[in-house]
Amino acid sequence: MAFKFFENPVVKWVEYRMPVFSFLDHSLGSSYPTPKNLNYWWNFGSLAGMILVIMIVSGIVLAMNYTPHVDYAFESVERIMRDVNYGWLIRYIHMNGGSAFFICVYIHLFRGMYFGSYKEPRELLWIIGVFILLAMMATAFMGYVLPWGQMSFWGATVITNLFSAIPFVGDSIVTLLWGGFSVDNPTLNRFFSLHYLMPFVIVGLVVFHIWALHMHRSNNPLGIDVKGPEDMIPFHPYYTVKDLFGMGVFMLIFMFFVFYAPNFFGEPDNYIKANPLVTPPHIVPEWYFLPYYAILRAFTTDFFLYQIVSLGGFLMSAKLAGVLAMFASILLFLLLPWLDRSKVRSNRFRPINFWFFWIFFLDCLFLGYIGGKPAEGSFIIMGQIATTYYFAHIILIIPIVSILERPKPIPESISSAVTAAGH
Repeated sequence: MAFKFFENPVVKWVEYRMPVFSFLDHSLGSSYPTPKNLNYWWNFGSLAGMILVIMIVSGIVLAMNYTPHVDYAFESVERIMRDVNYGWLIRYIHMNGGSAFFICVYIHLFRGMYFGSYKEPRELLWIIGVFILLAMMATAFMGYVLPWGQMSFWGATVITNLFSAIPFVGDSIVTLLWGGFSVDNPTLNRFFSLHYLMPFVIVGLVVFHIWALHMHRSNNPLGIDVKGPEDMIPFHPYYTVKDLFGMGVFMLIFMFFVFYAPNFFGEPDNYIKANPLVTPPHIVPEWYFLPYYAILRAFTTDFFLYQIVSLGGFLMSAKLAGVLAMFASILLFLLLPWLDRSKVRSNRFRPINFWFFWIFFLDCLFLGYIGGKPAEGSFIIMGQIATTYYFAHIILIIPIVSILERPKPIPESISSAVTAAGH
């Protein structure tokens, strides 16, 4: 089939001048060998790529009708919803696309952790993935400010003010971010410009991510290297069909939220125009930031972890410790390939790490729950306990378990494991 395609005269004309079709065939087609045992958890990388394209296209259309000015931003969004043809649909796709993007990437990340996809020789692949996550967070935060609702304004005020905790240069950084001495029109213009730019930075990182992936191919559920042609099948048509099926199912769920529950992931206060004189009773970020928000708020002056890292408050304030912890909660993933010293990748063969992985997963969900609650009473203590475990898991439990654990025997090859499962 591929041979007949390359015999097409138009294809041959283009291929001779720019070998784009052979490149695609080598990278994503029948010439690209892939482990034969990949399951549907491997769909979420391609799903994230599809959502990224949707976000860029819908974002460009929205930018054509958006006015980045504090006097008109909120009204321009309302105009998009009411007067622009299908503007409501484009905005709801963009709004819910952000949540869908993070859902896909978070599942992709936890799948990589479970099956050890960060281990040699895929360390650089993992590191680029962490930078993609950071770029996504920056893009999402700046995009959340653009509707200029109450939560947009106060979220921008709270988060940008965090940089003031940095010694000596903190206030200068905040002034640079604001473009003045408060969150105002220059801030909105900066965030609009950067929000438009950052998706293309993400695209560049994704290209490097795919390049690194193709150097050593995908990991697989067994976490073992391919031994020969019998362990592999062509990416097309076997996995293109699987990806298309996954995209179809995912789009059904995605469009359900777009049409029937478009504000499920949003905050009602953001439908109130920004008012610097009225502070919302409970300022919360979008759901995908809630675990990090919980970590940020956990660092109070009486938190024992803060007392340890700051030498009783001598080295830094609790505010600065919270900011550093929030960034460290993501940046520590960069060290995961070296913190985990086990020679076995997949948790299918690591009985102790298997349970610790799921405890960590539940801890992240719990941090998300705490991040959405007021910073008072027992919620502070629960957040501090969950934060302590979060860092203990990455810094202590993973290295210790990887040294002491005795993994189960792993199969000789993917082919032998697949054959044994079939019988």
